[in-house]
Amino acid sequence: MRTRGALLRGVGRPWSVEDVEIGEPLTGEVAVKLEAAGLCRSDHHLLTGCLPSAGFPVLGGHEGAGTITAVGPGVERVSVGDHVVLTPGGSGNAYPPPLGTFAPFAVVNERSVVTVDSTVPSTVACLLGCAVLTGHGAATRSAGVRPGDDVAVIGLGGVGMSAVQGAARAGARHVFAIDPVEWKRDRALTFGATHVYPDTQSAMVGMADVTQGLMATKVVVAVGHVDGKDVDTWLILTAKGGACVLAALGDATATDVTANLAINILLQKRLQGSLLGGGDPHHDIPLLASMYLAGKLDLDGMVTREYRLDEINDGFRDMLEGKLIRGVIRYGEQDWVTR
Repeated sequence: MRTRGALLRGVGRPWSVEDVEIGEPLTGEVAVKLEAAGLCRSDHHLLTGCLPSAGFPVLGGHEGAGTITAVGPGVERVSVGDHVVLTPGGSGNAYPPPLGTFAPFAVVNERSVVTVDSTVPSTVACLLGCAVLTGHGAATRSAGVRPGDDVAVIGLGGVGMSAVQGAARAGARHVFAIDPVEWKRDRALTFGATHVYPDTQSAMVGMADVTQGLMATKVVVAVGHVDGKDVDTWLILTAKGGACVLAALGDATATDVTANLAINILLQKRLQGSLLGGGDPHHDIPLLASMYLAGKLDLDGMVTREYRLDEINDGFRDMLEGKLIRGVIRYGEQDWVTR
């Protein structure tokens, strides 16, 4: 079918909304009519070149939610009419393969969709495929937050706010939230943060006072761009025997990291990466959806603004300017017309 989608035609170029051709599902594939797609910083990494692409143009987007309209031969896990969330981790591919959610229709491997309760609105369900899955899991799975832990979350976008919620609901004693944007810090307090700071330097002083110098047993890094020169600072915020979990992306070609090896060896600190929260999307996404329906996970408060597909560059600009926790493209009747 012929529809419209947001293409990236090269590094440094803006997203271009153009006519695109979406094929029919082949063996093991499903077609999804999307109702919403999340704007993730990972897609912007394609634009900057930090995340290399195998080629251009690229139909972007990997957070999405909608309804299955057709299935290819051999598909057994899902059926036409299922309400699903798309996730880049479900098929076992490297993260993040663009699933093409920046178009109102997508054809993907059946392992890349997860069925959720149809009462979960697609505008929040789409966040479960990456942002919430990553942040909540980074706290509860990769970091392993337990009751009584002191937790620091650095960066308060979609991943960071999800980590704040995950840490709070796992029973953390203190949740230190760090971000330069004041309104995000204020919002973090409603998600479960107990203390907020504008930068790591002020956090270092404040956390030392609150913890009697012990610092955070678990640190989750959810900044927009990971830089190796900042790793030592994040480890300073990490307590003896604690874990510093990286739940963000940086330049895929960068190899330089600054860290005091002797101190981190002697204090037995752990630096760990976290891919989509370190869990299984097919298990975790329905669980997170059920938590939302039970009022235990605030997804509505995560969506700062909705955009039309034609406004995609505005959405990414707002993200970079710190105006969003998460922006969402909402598709409607005008987008579902094919030719």
